[in-house]
Amino acid sequence: MRNELPHVSSPFETLGLDPARSALYTAVLRLHRATLAEVAEAMGGPADTVSRQLDDLVKLGVVDEQSGEYLARHPAGALGRLIAERLDRLAEESRRIDSALGSIRGLIRDYDAGRDYQSGPFPVELASGADVLYESVIGMAVQAPPMTLLTAIPDERTMADFVRKFADPWIDAQRRGLLKVRAVIPVDTLPLPGVRDQVTRLQDTGGGVRTLDRVPSWFMTAGPEAAGLPALWGGNLPDHAYHFYLVRTPIVVGVLGSLFEELWGRAVPMPWEGRGDGVVQVLRLAAQGMCDESIARQLGVSVRTVRARFADAMARLGAQSRFHAGVEAARRGWLTH
Repeated sequence: MRNELPHVSSPFETLGLDPARSALYTAVLRLHRATLAEVAEAMGGPADTVSRQLDDLVKLGVVDEQSGEYLARHPAGALGRLIAERLDRLAEESRRIDSALGSIRGLIRDYDAGRDYQSGPFPVELASGADVLYESVIGMAVQAPPMTLLTAIPDERTMADFVRKFADPWIDAQRRGLLKVRAVIPVDTLPLPGVRDQVTRLQDTGGGVRTLDRVPSWFMTAGPEAAGLPALWGGNLPDHAYHFYLVRTPIVVGVLGSLFEELWGRAVPMPWEGRGDGVVQVLRLAAQGMCDESIARQLGVSVRTVRARFADAMARLGAQSRFHAGVEAARRGWLTH
């Protein structure tokens, strides 16, 4: 009698492989090449049900049917293609969100024209100057501590200004319990002078920083009711003399907060988080020209563990080969001690 297993979520469910399909795909992988009867026997289920599920896997492109036999495609290629398609859909969704956010100021004007509040007109203020930005953030944090500050930093110039002008006072405010900062920054800014030190201090005092290949624009949210938008969406602050819109309305804050969380979910943690990380260790030693066996001896682990760490590194970095992983790790600053 077939044992009924409880429903559990699958890590590949977002790719169209629910737990049942994942279990069937795993069975075909282990059989490598098998007939319907052989697969049904391995699964312990009726052939017609297994046949329908195999048809689903063929449509997904993770299994081939050849002359009445089923052959599982290599997971790296099959699942890699599904992941690439999923990322393409997410990228398109992100572009649509960017477009929607670029239209926010027009919506603000329409909303302002259509309705007045008892407290006055729709609260949008054009502010100017780096000092105004700093003072606005600290002033709001003092009124309602601890305030969560979410910010996206799009380029090297804005990041350099953050390191020089804002990091120290915001880190101090975070240390005093006034503020909690989370930031998404471009990965290419990591080698800039002072970035690593200030980001590390920000994290050590309770903040969070992650990296993306591209950050669409500068923006921020300060608590649940205030947000900062650039004078031109897609731009940065320094190029516009620190002119920005300070918007005090929950709906705009909510939209920007959702955008930030989407970016945060796709971003990569700092490479130096969790120093001594085995994945980073094997990448650094491989960059020195060491083979798997030498790395294993150096770290005091098995060759199998070394190879597992390489596989983990490739997965984290979205790399198709060790060489690609090494290049991507170097670009992200993972190989810097």
